[in-house]
Amino acid sequence: MKPARHREFTFEPFDSGSISNYEAKFRAAEEVAALAESGQVIGAGSGSTAFLAVRAIASRVRHGELHDVRLIPTSIESELTITGLGLAQADLSEVAPDWLFDGADEVDSDGNLIKGRGGALFREKLLFSACQLRRVLIDPSKRVERLGKNFPVPVEVVPRAASVAMAGLKALGADEIALRTGSGKDGPVLTEQGNLLLDCHFESIDEDLEDQIKLIVGVLDSGLFQGYGPEVISA
Repeated sequence: MKPARHREFTFEPFDSGSISNYEAKFRAAEEVAALAESGQVIGAGSGSTAFLAVRAIASRVRHGELHDVRLIPTSIESELTITGLGLAQADLSEVAPDWLFDGADEVDSDGNLIKGRGGALFREKLLFSACQLRRVLIDPSKRVERLGKNFPVPVEVVPRAASVAMAGLKALGADEIALRTGSGKDGPVLTEQGNLLLDCHFESIDEDLEDQIKLIVGVLDSGLFQGYGPEVISA
């Protein structure tokens, strides 16, 4: 009996009509894809700009400009995108990336970030911690004078510890905390680790807030990325 064959598929979580500031994001994605070299292992972020970058890298591979490139995904979304475009994947447990690219929800003048609107903040931060060269792709709307101006800080918490985590976050100055709920399902959004997301508004974000949040019992991580010093690519 012959083994079953996998049906070929493509997974594109975004189309050009649904991506805000498409032209700017497209140019940033093309710029970062041009930096890829044959034989490299590259961390691939999540979100619309990162998706466009993965697609641009796949185009270079199809045209024979790149060979033996492997991508480390940061979410199920990026895993399916990479596989659907015929690119090879690598695992962070086996190899460290030469560099990574990712998007951001907000970027301040010091290169500090808020990420995690797509819910993949823990895997994204894991990759950030494993890599020295980090490239963040943004359109001009993502630049802010202070973090928290347009987006809350997402915090990933173990479900059983939600009330304890909320109390700890309020003690740190969160004046509004909302449990993130799904638009395509009933109930809360569950992360890829099976946890909840709390979206927290802070009147001000100090330079040590990321570390303080991670000390709260039940918190896995937050969408604050402070002190990583990424190279910001803005079109």
